[in-house]
Amino acid sequence: MNKCWYILLIIIGLAPSFLYSQNLYDLSKVQDVKIYIDDPFWDNKLNAYKKRGEEKRLLAKVKINGVSYDSVGVRYKGNSSYFNTRKTGSTKLPFNVKLNHIKKGQATPDGFKTLKLSNVFRDPSYLREALSYEIAGNYMIAPRANFAKVYVNDSYLGLYNLTESIDNNFLENNFGESNGILIKCDPAWKAKEVKGCAVNEKATLKYLGPDTSCYKNSYELKSAHGWEELVQFTKTLNKDPRQLEKKLNIDATLWMLAFDNVLVNLDSYLGRLSHNYYIYQDSMGQFNPIIWDMNMSFGGFRFAGTGKSLTDTELQELSPLLHYKSRNKERPLVLQLLDNDLYRKIYLAHIRTILNDHFNNDKYKERAQTIQKKIDNLVKEDKNKLYTYEGFPQNMSTTTLAGTSKIIGLTELMEKRIVYLSKHPLLTKTPPTISNVKHQSADDKTTITASIQNADKVLLYYRNTNSIFQKIEMRDNGEYSDGAAEDGIFGISITELPNTQYYIVGENKDAAMLSPEKAAFEFHTVMP
Repeated sequence: MNKCWYILLIIIGLAPSFLYSQNLYDLSKVQDVKIYIDDPFWDNKLNAYKKRGEEKRLLAKVKINGVSYDSVGVRYKGNSSYFNTRKTGSTKLPFNVKLNHIKKGQATPDGFKTLKLSNVFRDPSYLREALSYEIAGNYMIAPRANFAKVYVNDSYLGLYNLTESIDNNFLENNFGESNGILIKCDPAWKAKEVKGCAVNEKATLKYLGPDTSCYKNSYELKSAHGWEELVQFTKTLNKDPRQLEKKLNIDATLWMLAFDNVLVNLDSYLGRLSHNYYIYQDSMGQFNPIIWDMNMSFGGFRFAGTGKSLTDTELQELSPLLHYKSRNKERPLVLQLLDNDLYRKIYLAHIRTILNDHFNNDKYKERAQTIQKKIDNLVKEDKNKLYTYEGFPQNMSTTTLAGTSKIIGLTELMEKRIVYLSKHPLLTKTPPTISNVKHQSADDKTTITASIQNADKVLLYYRNTNSIFQKIEMRDNGEYSDGAAEDGIFGISITELPNTQYYIVGENKDAAMLSPEKAAFEFHTVMP
């Protein structure tokens, strides 16, 4: 046989496995993960490591969709999802699998080195993690999630969530760099109070003074350094918020807060535990929030950090101004950002966009039904599932028990929440309209124009690809290729920059509008 044809046949034969692993987080596919650990006492050892708070791993071999990886490191992961599940005697425990534990370059064909396998804790619907990340990814940098069938030593443990790890690979893919400061904002399990430090309510980004040891129970440093930078950031946030634009990606933060509020994702910064997010300081000096761990979004966690457990009605009618209206100093990220009139209007505009994109049109419901249909047989066949199969379809629409916890149904929550938010006085204000956005370059200048109605002020945010967004006011005075003065066409000229990215914010006394609406996650671009 001709050698070239022989090689081609081999490639064709390997193609299904290769292509499958190339789409590790494709939500339309269920992955296959087989873990092999030679140590007969592996469970006892991993349990002992976990109880002592150690991140030690055991060596294993792993097959992902039939592709083998050796010298892999495996450990248990999670807090509630691990310890509460362990108490029940279930074998369906969450895993962290590190492919490059020994072989530093070892990764899947698409570059992933760590698998986060979660046991669908407190989510009878199996929907919350995957659906929430899919929605979040439309507006902010966020991990991806889907499902995997998981085996240990050929014993099937069940259907798991597979969630993208926030690591160097994630940072490179999303920020184009990975040498900045990465901090996991998640308090240490059963952390002890540090004497001499200010009283703190978890990872709230409250300023606790200059001593870095005061922060180490609430945050976990994932980079080689960063404690001093975290202290300085919290000091700016709490004491000099006028300087925040230099230290914080404001718009990404407003998107995260808007998302958490609309989806009632209270196992987050907004909730009682004020955790489950990362912050990454990029090479431009800005901290960027990264949302994390959403198995209890859509009302699965009922504590907003305001006292008692919330009722169904309180979940459905959670205020878009949670923590701000009560002036809660334990949530400075909310208080300081929403104290700014423009930021507050942009935050409310983001809530409107999320509602229009996914909820007013029932898109979330259609996606949820599609996901459940895809995994229905796998849930039914999962003998180690934490909750009953009957609860799987039921929790789509009605309250279902997860152990002793009542987990509100997705549509039970969102149908009334959509009505509540759509009629909320802050969200019924008429925003400006922005259309016919154009740009043209000449003589080292780029002139940007747009037709904007019902606006008292218009701002242009612009940058090149390696800088922070700057802002400048656009004018309707006939001097920037905007036609006649006061004709509703706004314009401004800026120094021409390579690969200029920009978006427009129009505001009036009541509301704001952005173009594109998903800014600054999406933006207009001036090509060179």
